Amino acid sequence: MSTVALSPLSTVPGQIWQWRDYQIYYIKAGDNAQRPPLLLVHGFGASTDHWRKNIAELQSDFEVWAIDLLGFGRSQKPDIAYSGDLWRDQLTDFIAEVIGRPVVLAGNSLGGYSALCVAAQRPQWAKGLILLNCAGPFTAPPGTPEPPLWRKWLGEITKGFLLQPWASFWLFQYLRRPAIIRKTLEKVYLDRSAVTDQLVADIHRASCDRGALQVFSSVFKAPQGEKNDRLLAQMQCPLLMLWGEGDPWMLVGDRAPKFRVAYPHPDQYEEHFLQAGHCPHDEIPAIVNGHIREWVQGLSRIAKG
Repeated sequence: MSTVALSPLSTVPGQIWQWRDYQIYYIKAGDNAQRPPLLLVHGFGASTDHWRKNIAELQSDFEVWAIDLLGFGRSQKPDIAYSGDLWRDQLTDFIAEVIGRPVVLAGNSLGGYSALCVAAQRPQWAKGLILLNCAGPFTAPPGTPEPPLWRKWLGEITKGFLLQPWASFWLFQYLRRPAIIRKTLEKVYLDRSAVTDQLVADIHRASCDRGALQVFSSVFKAPQGEKNDRLLAQMQCPLLMLWGEGDPWMLVGDRAPKFRVAYPHPDQYEEHFLQAGHCPHDEIPAIVNGHIREWVQGLSRIAKG
């Protein structure tokens, strides 16, 4: 492991962990052996930078770790097949080899799905799970009608088009333009003032790295991972759900009940609906930090009791 330069607005230097044949970037801040460590996991296209407001505040109460998933942020971006299983294994090995004790995982969007895979399939490393507008598919209810044939055809045509190297190249070049990144973020943040120049620059910087195009293209090739309901059914640790109600991507009113029903331990389930969009931890960090702090401290009191 080696130390690298400070990231923008960070108070601690990031470090590099060698995982398999790849370099993985992470941050550690704070020190509290009396409470389980927090491991923060970003969403698609984001990085540890997206948690800087949370790290700055939570490090006074917890040992806080944040990691760049393989293919994102300052981590290496190899041309390989990406999946929830890959990121699950990365996170599990990081907890075991670097942190060295079970953690509370907190993940946003894709990071939430990856954290859920760890909590469900590697339960010995999860003291608790916090999901913020978690991504991932659910099993279709029995009796759900098949989509019309034209929609299937349209989906196959669209997927086939995006699998073409030239098509994914031009789409990637368009989507990674700073002006387009800003417009996309402004659609999924309720408070547009939270979409800062720094946030746009953080996302754009990683998109310029070698291999970023291949990571983007792999999204269209990756098989769908395990369904959320099946993962939730395997969970043993407590679960905190934090929902940004204004998220146009996750349709919270439809998704939230599915998580609630699929999780098998209602006495260990807590849920809050917040006035924010897809990334509540960045948009309203003080409120999210307060929920995280209170909930994790509650876990610690239960463990001591």
